[in-house]
Amino acid sequence: MPEAPLDDNDIILEVTAGVGGQEAMLFTKEIFEMYEKYALFMNWQVELYEHSTTELGGLRRASAGISGLGVYRFLKFEGGVHRVQRVPKTEKSGRVHTSTMTVAIMPQPKEIDIVIKPKDIEMDFSKSSGKGGQSVNTTDSCVRLVHKPTGIVAECQTERSQLQNRERAMKMLKARIYNKELEEQVANEWSTRRLQVGSRQRSEKIRTYNYPQDRVTDHRIGGNQSNLREFISGGQSLHCLIKCLLKESWKESLLEMYMYC
Repeated sequence: MPEAPLDDNDIILEVTAGVGGQEAMLFTKEIFEMYEKYALFMNWQVELYEHSTTELGGLRRASAGISGLGVYRFLKFEGGVHRVQRVPKTEKSGRVHTSTMTVAIMPQPKEIDIVIKPKDIEMDFSKSSGKGGQSVNTTDSCVRLVHKPTGIVAECQTERSQLQNRERAMKMLKARIYNKELEEQVANEWSTRRLQVGSRQRSEKIRTYNYPQDRVTDHRIGGNQSNLREFISGGQSLHCLIKCLLKESWKESLLEMYMYC
């Protein structure tokens, strides 16, 4: 399949817990780790930017930079709402709960793609914090950047060095600004389309992980995969579904070209 614009860009992966309390946060951790393992499977490099954990070991949110050959090409359709159906570890009655989390895939811009003026950045520093909000660093190493024209915020506290955190926060900020511009372009393009794959809307429910039935369902192509635990190991099963999504998107693009010729 031919490459699309941005396919060779690196990305920033963001995961955020949704509906479901602690169970949603545990699920968020599992999905984040699934993509870390997939990056290893694809021989990509992962750089952790943010990792906000809970007392039970879940994730409120996390972000990481992923770089390598074809990163955006293979992950661009993973953004959206992921839903899990299972009996939580804390559920005594054995009732199945439904929880959600959101994945955002943001292509990292090239230097020529976006320029941010220093006067447009508001920069704050504070001490890094750990679980429960306690300080884990005696220096002001946590960096928070605000892009004043858009109000977009990026924060990083994963490193002890303020300089390293500032560099990572700037990468995140550029990616978020760039992604906002791309989303506006995509919204304008897709308002006239009926295609199901590739809208990349964060609110779109894209996949359900059903543990009682040992099944993963992708709602855009109607595909089901068994052996859920193998799927979330981030290896060949996930890769096969991603390739199916790429193939379906390509077919839809050809159909659209034919319809509008």
